[in-house]
Amino acid sequence: MNLPINEKIVWYDTVKSIEKVNFLDNSQELSGLNRTQLKNEIKKLLVERNAVLIAHYYVSGGLQDLAEETGGFVGDSLEMARFGNNHPATTLIVAGVKFMGETAKILSLEKTVLVIDKHAECSLDLSAPIEEFSAFCDEHPDRTVVVYANTSAAVKARADWVVTSSIAVDVVKKLHQEGQKILWGPDKHLGHYIQQQTGADMLLWNGSCIVHDAFKATAMGELKKQYSEAAVLVHPESPADVIAIANVVGSTSKLIQASQTLSNPSFIVATDNGILHRMKKLSPNKTFIEAPSAGAGATCESCAHCPWMAMNNLERLYGVLNNRHNEILLDEDTRRSALEATNRMILFSREQADI
Repeated sequence: MNLPINEKIVWYDTVKSIEKVNFLDNSQELSGLNRTQLKNEIKKLLVERNAVLIAHYYVSGGLQDLAEETGGFVGDSLEMARFGNNHPATTLIVAGVKFMGETAKILSLEKTVLVIDKHAECSLDLSAPIEEFSAFCDEHPDRTVVVYANTSAAVKARADWVVTSSIAVDVVKKLHQEGQKILWGPDKHLGHYIQQQTGADMLLWNGSCIVHDAFKATAMGELKKQYSEAAVLVHPESPADVIAIANVVGSTSKLIQASQTLSNPSFIVATDNGILHRMKKLSPNKTFIEAPSAGAGATCESCAHCPWMAMNNLERLYGVLNNRHNEILLDEDTRRSALEATNRMILFSREQADI
């Protein structure tokens, strides 16, 4: 007998404490350097250090542009890591959050990986401490452990599969067809979306992204009335009632592609507002509106931005290049196990592309 979706979900409701982080700019003073001079110094240091800048869609537009201007890359976390692995540079500078630097190191053992700010965390990563998550896995040894890329290297090492939002549904669908039951972590909204799409028996860890969890369906409905010709683009880390309003649900790459290919003149975008820089750059004649994320009747146009992503800036980038600090180092056993789980996804992705 097939149970309704909501009866097949089990929440692991552990109390999680996320330490308060100082998001204020504590970068070193760079007296006498204006923005143009600073960028020129960074470009010179990238060459001198044989380094390449790899940026996520959610960091500032200035960092995204600088990455592309210097032969670097802008993309999602897995694309970033794969680019860094294939690039001849011996040093990878990651503009994003800590787990992205770890993912790059997992795939590039022989390279030096530096992050712009070592305190730039991720609420999903922090919501799944390895000790608690590993104990949860041990309680359910009959389940295949599938974890989102937004996790620490240690959590990836505990998993059977690592997935990004672009491929998570396909991977779980495959496992479900093979008769496997899934233990999923850490994002409960993405897990619920995957379970709806696949019908898989999934046990969900109770984590969420502080940005996507804040989007409000009621306010989005009102905004949709105001912009009747707008298409709604939603990342699946968002709550179910927000996803229900969407015209397109998908990863950052999928949402960017939709903003280019759909004929709508405007878009309501429910993900980190850092992505709007890329969307506007690719489609300058279209209008992009931030999804509301504060209160039942919210019309906020500036609050959907990860505070940890905002810790990435030019001053800190200069400091990292100049002093070569904030290096990502991983225990080799952890890295090797995490690589095994990550490679399963990479191989699966290649096989899908060949179909």
